[in-house]
This record gives sequence, structure tokens and C-alpha cells, in this order.
Amino acid sequence: MARNRLNKEWKEVQRNPDPDILLELDGDSFEQWRAVINGPQESPYEGGRFQLKILCSASYPYAAPQVSFETKVFHPNVNFNTGELCVDILKTDWSPAWTLQYVCRAVVSLLRDPNADSPLNCDAGNLLRSGDLRGFNSMARMYTIEHAMS
Repeated sequence: MARNRLNKEWKEVQRNPDPDILLELDGDSFEQWRAVINGPQESPYEGGRFQLKILCSASYPYAAPQVSFETKVFHPNVNFNTGELCVDILKTDWSPAWTLQYVCRAVVSLLRDPNADSPLNCDAGNLLRSGDLRGFNSMARMYTIEHAMS
């Protein structure tokens, strides 16, 4: 089931690529993918290109894929050391109707609108919760320049 669904998604990505998301197979297997997403405009991530690692189990699409950042990013919902993401659609709110491209769009949306209430990066979360937008934006921008812009 997973292989057929992922094959269909691969063909759809090739037919209708998203200009802000490069989604491709990582090797010969349909289970491992790589995505490069553009940082959203008017955010501290603008101009950055962030690499994601996506792993799909044999239970996909009934089980959510595992998605993590390979590019270092300063964000409250991303573990800085491991790249692990804390986003509802990959945990409790997954739906088999969603595709890998949809997941990538959700990650772009998360970069645009961080959720400081469930931080994996407490430093980033604390800056946002305390209202220090300037401090958060400056740290996020610095890491974007350092790690996501070549």
C-alpha cells in the first residue's frame, strides 16, 4: 500500500512541482525522501533553504511520516540538536488524506507562525512567550544566515 501511494505522490510532484518546495526521493527507495523548503517571506527565515529528511513506514499513509530538519534552525517547535519537529499533523492530527507535499507546506507554515506553547527549543519558546520578538527574530535570522544560506 505505501509503495503504491508514494509512487503516485512522486508522479504528482513531478507533474506539479511547488516553487517553494523541492521534494525528491533519497536513494532508490520510496520510503526515504528529502525536501528542501524555502523560508517564508517576511519571516526571519526568508532567503533560507532548509533541508528536511522524511521517512515513511510501510504503514504510510495510515501512519504519519517521520520528518526532521537536517538544516539547523532556531525555532521553538524544532529541536536544535536533532531536528525533530513538534507539529500536530505529524503526531495526533495525522490524516491519510495528506501527502508529503502537504506536510512540507505545513512545515513552511510552522516557520511563519511558531507555536511557543509546545517548545522543543526552550530558548526560542521563552523568547516568544516573554514577548521578545526582536530577540527571537534576531536569533532565528542569525541561524538562518549561518546554516541555511549558501
